[in-house]
Amino acid sequence: MDVLKRLSVSVFLCFLCIISNNGAEASHKYQPELESLGAVQVKHVHRTGFHFQPPKNWINDPNGPMHYKGVYHLFYQYNPKGAVWGNIVWAHSVSKDMINWEALDPAIYPSKPFDINGCWSGSSTILPGNKPIILYTGIDPNKRQVQNIAIPANLSDPYLRQWIKPDFNPIVVPAIGINSSQFRDPTTAWFYNGHWNILVGSRRKDRGMAYLYRSKNFKYWVKAQHPLHSSPNTGMWECPDFYPVSVNSKNGLDTSLNGPSVKHVLKASLDLTRYEFYTIGTYNLTLDKYNPDSGLVDGWDGLRYDYGNFYASKTFYDPIKKRRILWGWSNESDSQQDDIKKGWAGIQAIPRKLWLDSSGKQLVQWPIEELDILRGKKVEKSNVKLNKGDNVEVNGITAEQVDVEVIFSFSSLDKAEKFDPSWVNAQNLCGQKGSDVQGGVGPFGLLTLASENLEEFTPVFFRIFKAPNKHVVLLCSDARRSSLDKNLYKASFAGFVDVNLSNKKLSLRSLIDHSVVESFGAEGKTCITSRVYPTLAVEGNAHLYLFNNGSEVITVENLNAWSMKSPHMN
Repeated sequence: MDVLKRLSVSVFLCFLCIISNNGAEASHKYQPELESLGAVQVKHVHRTGFHFQPPKNWINDPNGPMHYKGVYHLFYQYNPKGAVWGNIVWAHSVSKDMINWEALDPAIYPSKPFDINGCWSGSSTILPGNKPIILYTGIDPNKRQVQNIAIPANLSDPYLRQWIKPDFNPIVVPAIGINSSQFRDPTTAWFYNGHWNILVGSRRKDRGMAYLYRSKNFKYWVKAQHPLHSSPNTGMWECPDFYPVSVNSKNGLDTSLNGPSVKHVLKASLDLTRYEFYTIGTYNLTLDKYNPDSGLVDGWDGLRYDYGNFYASKTFYDPIKKRRILWGWSNESDSQQDDIKKGWAGIQAIPRKLWLDSSGKQLVQWPIEELDILRGKKVEKSNVKLNKGDNVEVNGITAEQVDVEVIFSFSSLDKAEKFDPSWVNAQNLCGQKGSDVQGGVGPFGLLTLASENLEEFTPVFFRIFKAPNKHVVLLCSDARRSSLDKNLYKASFAGFVDVNLSNKKLSLRSLIDHSVVESFGAEGKTCITSRVYPTLAVEGNAHLYLFNNGSEVITVENLNAWSMKSPHMN
């Protein structure tokens, strides 16, 4: 997944390319003239304070997250030589809390015929006897994408510092009729009826495919007659993920678990749009087929973990706290030239606990509880009235590195604007109804990473509309005024929020971290990650405001904001 833009193309063409791909650089494109350009110096002005990133260079997909003998492991696609995609290895970091991280040597790098041209994304599985194993995509001498395994050299080492690639690799090769350049990213395996099962992402013409493979011994694999699931007009499915969720608990489930109180989630990252989607449905074990629930859509019109800059995500089951954890890559939204100059590109979003909403219609996400250990100085506000046009500053915190939680309330929904049924695309609606477009109930929310005189700011806000039989809630994270730099990709990301407004309240949490604003609306029902690069609101000059630009008075019932400390980061 990764780089599409070239330095030789014009700024305009780069801009069009970025827009078409959600601001994410795309498609494993080799650029030998750029991939080994090392950083002269690392520029820190927009580096994050508490999001995961290495000291320098390019990163992308999170790979094979797992817990082993008291240690959390995160592998990730990494270029050790430069700040653009290329020279990819499986970098390896370990942690006791998923907040503080120690970097180890790369776990996997090209060294064998079956991966000599690349070690691309994959997953980890914990086999019986607490034996971890990695599945990953290798690029062989014929440039075919093949699936391989790697095993620890020393199971007694909780840090799993060394990995062995058996000579019987590859374990899966593209069969006749499968495009060998569109066949990658094996999932975590699950066990059923005497067989291990994995999915491999692919495409057949314009149909996205999740091919199913089975094995009794994790060495010899057989392709199932039919894919587990596929969908027309969705293009290549990258980084598929398939796992169970409990119908009646927030606890996570081991990937092999099934039963009457279990639903399944299938996620795919769409190379065509650089968005992800997921569906919730039923796993038919007899037919080896997955069927999304009625009304759920495969593709870019479906549900998303995150409606912003978030891609190539991967979940794992944490057996210690019995939860399913979601990792996702957030790429830069500046240019490739900017990345080379600053010496780094890419972060991982804060790991999130994930569970099925009580409605059964969507997933809910929330930053892992361990993030709270970074909370420092706290500022509180309560019962603040926001009239139309009000901006109220939240003082006393480091506004460029802060965790803020707010509960907004309103006495009436009578002033809500009429919802046009043609507004099916939330992102387009956010672009049309921005934070400066006055409304009825909203826009209201936060102005993050704001300069003192509001030349720059990234608003995160709600707007409520009245449809014939319900109210429609829109959550926006609008980067269009985030920077005075005119050459950046500055998107107005947005998603609708399926929430009951009977109590006339909405909650918002935003993790603000120098060049990222990661927001969770309505207790995690809708999430949006934006990458922004202010020129004025940096290095102590950032501000945070509450605002309302609707005619309905909004009450800030409660606000808690914490200046965030920086963890030990690689």
